[in-house]
Amino acid sequence: MMRPALRMFCLLLPALLVFACAGNAPRETSAPAPQSAAAPQHFFWKVSDANSSVWLLGSIHFADSSFYPLDSVIETAFVNAEELAVEIDVSDDSVNTEIASESMQHGMMPAGKRLQDLLPSEMWNSVDSICTAWGIPSVTLQAMRPWLAAMTLSAFAIQRAGIDPTLGVDAVLLDRAAHDGKAIVGLETASEQIGALADTTESDSAGIFYLKSTLREVSELDSMVARIVRAWKTGDDALLRETMADERDYAEGSAEKELSDKLDEKVYKSRNVKMAERIAQFLAEDRNVFVVVGAAHLVLDEDNVVDLLRRRGLTVQRF
Repeated sequence: MMRPALRMFCLLLPALLVFACAGNAPRETSAPAPQSAAAPQHFFWKVSDANSSVWLLGSIHFADSSFYPLDSVIETAFVNAEELAVEIDVSDDSVNTEIASESMQHGMMPAGKRLQDLLPSEMWNSVDSICTAWGIPSVTLQAMRPWLAAMTLSAFAIQRAGIDPTLGVDAVLLDRAAHDGKAIVGLETASEQIGALADTTESDSAGIFYLKSTLREVSELDSMVARIVRAWKTGDDALLRETMADERDYAEGSAEKELSDKLDEKVYKSRNVKMAERIAQFLAEDRNVFVVVGAAHLVLDEDNVVDLLRRRGLTVQRF
């Protein structure tokens, strides 16, 4: 299992970050990368069948300017691709409208209800204290269901650590693809992405667990972000897995362990299967596609996208 807040960081949800972090500065684009003297290993694969291939890059959705320019092997593949496939195409205004609509529908409390009313008093006190320390009006979170409040706090925490969602690898490549006139393909819809975390049952049990776990992680987020950034820059699978590993005491008792497993299934495993299917479809159609998804989809556990593609008999080579 993974740390719940880090699910959002490396697995999830560029769509919801648009909603949670509205008002950020415009995205920056990267310059062409120089040729590297060495050839470090990246979260970057070439996936091939008998007569075609696609490129697959693992992104983290938050980054900073030190990530750019990208290494020449990534840059060359991107430039030569005819299409860019991303988890969700947030460059499309209609998609952003759907994000806002879905977030309002599934992420906001019913009229007359407050987040505070759903939470144990000590948990709400922790939320309120963080809001005060970070200058976030607590009334903003009062209107949100627990899962969206957790995502919003995670987004603020990561930005406070100096990491910018507008400089995420997928965000920068989206801007470049739009500028270069490449076709952009969304692997998922806004509804599918939001549905991975939305818990709109009467108890909001999964969302409360997610928020509880996020509150625990806030104090150590700076160090976790630093390790994830180092892992991505060096292509270090072990460091990424170690950083995202969920400590067992994050889930207290069988009920919380069941909720954690449920989140893993919705956020990670079921989405991996769909991503692998879409990539295999690109190959079957002989399309020249550069695919970008969260890095953890490609290296965590035995049900990651890379393993699923290998099981289909495809050739997968890492660069």
